[in-house]
Amino acid sequence: MTESPGNTAGSSSAKDRPWVMRTYAGHSTAEASNALYRTNLAKGQTGLSVAFDLPTQTGYDPDSPLSRGEVGKVGVPVPHLGEMRKLFTDIPLTEMNTSMTINATAMWLLAMYQVVAEEQNPDLSPDEVAHLLAGTTQNDIIKEYLSRGTYVFGPEASLRLIADMIAYTVHEIPKWNPINICSYHLQEAGATPVQELAYALCTAIAVLDQVKNSGQVSDDDFEKVVGRISFFVNAGVRFIEETCKMRAFVQLWDEITRERYGVTDPKMRRFRYGVQVNSLGLTEAQPENNVQRIVLEMLGVTLSKDARARAVQLPAWNEALGLPRPWDQQWSLRFQQVLAFESDLLEYDDIFAGSHVIEAKVAELVEGAKAEIDRVQAMGGAIAAVESGYMKQNLVSAHAARRARIESGEEVIVGVNKFETTEPSPLTADLDSAIQAADPEAERSALASLEAWKAQRDESEVTEALAALAAAAKTDANLMRPTLAAARAGATTGEWAGALREVFGEFRAPTGVSGAVGVAEAGAELSAVRDRVKATGEELGGRLRVLVGKPGLDGHSNGAEQVAVRARDAGFEVIYQGIRLTPEQIVAAAVAEDVHLVGLSILSGSHMELVPDVLDGLEAAGLGDLPVIVGGIIPSSDAKALIERGVAAVYTPKDFGLTEIMDGFVDVIRTANDLD
Repeated sequence: MTESPGNTAGSSSAKDRPWVMRTYAGHSTAEASNALYRTNLAKGQTGLSVAFDLPTQTGYDPDSPLSRGEVGKVGVPVPHLGEMRKLFTDIPLTEMNTSMTINATAMWLLAMYQVVAEEQNPDLSPDEVAHLLAGTTQNDIIKEYLSRGTYVFGPEASLRLIADMIAYTVHEIPKWNPINICSYHLQEAGATPVQELAYALCTAIAVLDQVKNSGQVSDDDFEKVVGRISFFVNAGVRFIEETCKMRAFVQLWDEITRERYGVTDPKMRRFRYGVQVNSLGLTEAQPENNVQRIVLEMLGVTLSKDARARAVQLPAWNEALGLPRPWDQQWSLRFQQVLAFESDLLEYDDIFAGSHVIEAKVAELVEGAKAEIDRVQAMGGAIAAVESGYMKQNLVSAHAARRARIESGEEVIVGVNKFETTEPSPLTADLDSAIQAADPEAERSALASLEAWKAQRDESEVTEALAALAAAAKTDANLMRPTLAAARAGATTGEWAGALREVFGEFRAPTGVSGAVGVAEAGAELSAVRDRVKATGEELGGRLRVLVGKPGLDGHSNGAEQVAVRARDAGFEVIYQGIRLTPEQIVAAAVAEDVHLVGLSILSGSHMELVPDVLDGLEAAGLGDLPVIVGGIIPSSDAKALIERGVAAVYTPKDFGLTEIMDGFVDVIRTANDLD
């Protein structure tokens, strides 16, 4: 005799609702992204997750020199209200749950989103529309200083913008999550589970303290603020440890909100999080293995009912190769749907409750996180730990330790440093068709759209709105309403950010490289490279100097930082000035520092525009013979084109051996100087 699922021992009385299912999407143009969103919704996706391009994220219009090569590459360009309208054509925003990955310009994008929703619902008042909107703005600027690099303003001004948004939404858009505290990018930058827990929670403490101290929210409403704080986490392939990490997050958040902030309502203390599973662990070598990695990572945030994600978005198997196609995104969506609708996962209470193994690991993580939180709070909190470089150095050091474990084989990556023998994969037989190419017309389309938008708007109205925004920024007034006024007047993304740059200035975060701990003990391989570096330097009359450059708006600096740290450990003198440099600045640094090699790191797909600009600049400066190497997510056809253009070597994610890469640096320098 068999039992029905509803009567199975230990099952819940009712099946749980599935989490919100999303795919992170946006590319080329608003029209193309809108078509993708509507297709994904028709396939069963239950929420939107919008990827914006780097100019939009960092507050530049498509016509800015810094935007060259970046428009529409890692997301959709939204330089003005007209493009926001196109992005959500035929998608009723009052019925949608939309997550927007936007940080420095989050206030601006939320304002445009709200105005488009008002336009979609002319029969409702703006207040009525706002009360119907549901979704999330990422809006975690602290992790941008530490890992992702799309910050604009300094910490004080950035926290002020966040607090203004939180105060506005808790009153006017009560179903909106105004901030998504991101531990996701901390793990990508090398954070251990303890560091991920501690630094994310320290960020939350900094934000809540800022809101409380701003005086914009009453004590009665502060519980609502706590209840609208959400988190965005990473889940790696060690899914037991990841399950324990999520249970530790739940326990620590409940404790912090209860003891530090006096929140009495258990619902307001609930740890609410969405997840994107680990893209860092996706491999270019044998990329079909990424499918099982993604599934295991998904299990880490769904198996435990008491710590289950409320929203899940999964990367595609081929993201280490380039831009996924719609079919690849569909495949990742189906992973979630099979788990939620075919398996019996949602029929049971928490399957880990009472497990002594799980409880012991959770206790270990909680203890370690509390100790690290105490260290950060003792130095003045998250902002002080950012400005001093403490957290960044720890992340760079942890990442260096992980890279060393992979290179030594202590940490196994299947298909990369073990089990490398493989049959030819039908998935990658034609690499150029295995990924989606960026639309070469995207930048021209965005420039035309910007020009047309400016031609039809009332310039005096825009000027007045931007002046009012700047004036408000010089006071302690909430900036959300003047931002809405600027959106309605027709200001652009670059103009909104530019008005605030004039008041707040800009900021460059510490790189963490100079104080990072690299290779503790050099093995035979690194020692041999050090000998070659020293000998080659002596032949050339001094120590070898390498410039590591990050051209364009790509702020993902993890790879560049690890190259800089290992180059230092190999005996090179390293010049690394951080992210977001123009080709002209990189050329100027190469001239000033009299370097022997320029290494460029680009992960945004803008390599075919920015690398030639650097090469041309070096040629014009009389350094046409200076070798240039490039690293990043670069399709093989582009790599061939770059080498034909004059690049000495191209490294992609399959080239995981940093010491081997350092040896390659020496080869390139010797060849360029006719030493062999």
